[in-house]
Amino acid sequence: MLFDPQTVKKLLEGINITGVLHIGAHDCEELPFYTDCLNVPPDKIHWIEAIPFKVEECRKRNIPNVRQAIITDTDNKQVSFNVSNNIQSSSILEFNTHAKEHPSVHYTNSFVSTSTTIDSFFKQNGIDASRINFWNLDIQGCELMALKGGCESIRYADVLYLEVNEQELYKECGMIQELDEFLASHQFQRILTKMTPHGWGDAIYMRSPLVQNQCHEINNR
Repeated sequence: MLFDPQTVKKLLEGINITGVLHIGAHDCEELPFYTDCLNVPPDKIHWIEAIPFKVEECRKRNIPNVRQAIITDTDNKQVSFNVSNNIQSSSILEFNTHAKEHPSVHYTNSFVSTSTTIDSFFKQNGIDASRINFWNLDIQGCELMALKGGCESIRYADVLYLEVNEQELYKECGMIQELDEFLASHQFQRILTKMTPHGWGDAIYMRSPLVQNQCHEINNR
């Protein structure tokens, strides 16, 4: 995550985070942030990772609730998932400006699996979506696609932590303006933004009534 954890902790003061959905788990490196800064017990954090061997690595470290899935806006579609040499840049999308911005990163292989949506993931795994009010999506340009498959569950979310793009790093990836527009229709407002020189960054969105109660809009670039 690009934001300092203490900055996020202060921003969310007064909001009771009851559970976390994290899509794009990788090594579950945000676990200390969730437990120490947001006071969420490990068993209330639900991790989704597309790459099977990364899921197994996290499970061997006894991290609970790590599941394998490829999250999109469509259920039961066969999709090809591209695995990069640095793992973090893996995506179902092909590189666009990413190849120029990060020339040392390339895809090494791919595998085919069946997609699912956020709404279906909750139902299939018996997870009460009403108890998950902090979502973190870090899925390499597919954040908007995934959110469109969570229109039923997103009404329970209060805070969204998303990777965002000002450049088309991946072909047909969701752009930050599109995220703003989509999330505004679900009563979310972007309150914190931090971009890298490479055209991507992180943003925090908060449900609009909470924004009015807690803070003014912040733009940290």
